[in-house]
Amino acid sequence: MASTIADSSATSDSARAPKRPPKQRYRKPSQFRGRDRTVFYLMVGIPTALHVLLVWVPTVSSLFLSFTDWNGIRFSDMNWVGFLNYEQILTVFEKDFWQAVINNAVLLVFLFIGPTIFGMFLAYLLDKRIRGSRFYQSVFYTPVVLSLAVVGFMWQSVIYSTDNGLATQLFGGGESVDWLGNQSFLISFGDNYGISKNFIAILVAIAWRHTGYIMVLYLAGMKSVDNSLREAAGLDGCSEWQAFRHVIFPTLKPINVVVAVITVIEALRAFDIIYVLNTPRKTEVLSILTTNNLLGEGGGNVGRGSAYATILFLMCLGFVIWYVTNHYKKTQEGAES
Repeated sequence: MASTIADSSATSDSARAPKRPPKQRYRKPSQFRGRDRTVFYLMVGIPTALHVLLVWVPTVSSLFLSFTDWNGIRFSDMNWVGFLNYEQILTVFEKDFWQAVINNAVLLVFLFIGPTIFGMFLAYLLDKRIRGSRFYQSVFYTPVVLSLAVVGFMWQSVIYSTDNGLATQLFGGGESVDWLGNQSFLISFGDNYGISKNFIAILVAIAWRHTGYIMVLYLAGMKSVDNSLREAAGLDGCSEWQAFRHVIFPTLKPINVVVAVITVIEALRAFDIIYVLNTPRKTEVLSILTTNNLLGEGGGNVGRGSAYATILFLMCLGFVIWYVTNHYKKTQEGAES
């Protein structure tokens, strides 16, 4: 009897207890639904497909072709030769290859020392808001707007003309000067390598264009410097040089990184101006050797041209990996601190 009463009371308690709703499956909220998801996939997929198709497919293809002797006509004529192209570059064409490497290295150092410093100096002067600063900015930046090929033709016909060029009239002493044909070494490294005088002439043309680009970057950075820092430096008795060195220049660190990346890329991929002015020898860079093997002198040797391109790609890739690694490391250190 007691057990019956207990069972009935338990049943009545369970009947009065609120029923728990059935457990629903948790769904992660979706940020995109329906048409938005389609638009998102298109916006991401189309640029990614174009990037892979236009950048990585040719890159991987060049890497593969560098191990073949393909002549660029029929795929049936393609033969696997392994590292033969690289071996020929370092032995048979050793002189051309190392001279091109020297020219690329000289161009890199020159861009850091010449146009970078001069562009920073121009930016510092224009930051003083001198009269006519907008006009000067336009004048100095105009070469950057021009095509590289156009700049090359301008310097070839207007500045470096053998008889009537501006450089000939100013520095020729009334005589004809072959600025782009003088292949003698100004600085020699042994008997076969060096920095030729005609390559120095090409460097001046490159600097004319590159300086305006650097000037604009540094001018934008200097405009963002807080004026209170300049005023504090003036109250502390700092000279112009001391204020620039200890106050302004440290704040330009992000600009310095951008300038360094741009300068290295410009030095490694330099082609247009040098190709236009590359009538004589001893001015080739790696990009010129790549083009000559594919299309120009010795054209039709796609394998060797791809080997030159692969070497240039690895040089660029090495710098990119170094930059990304150091930038990521500094970002992590800044976040942790």
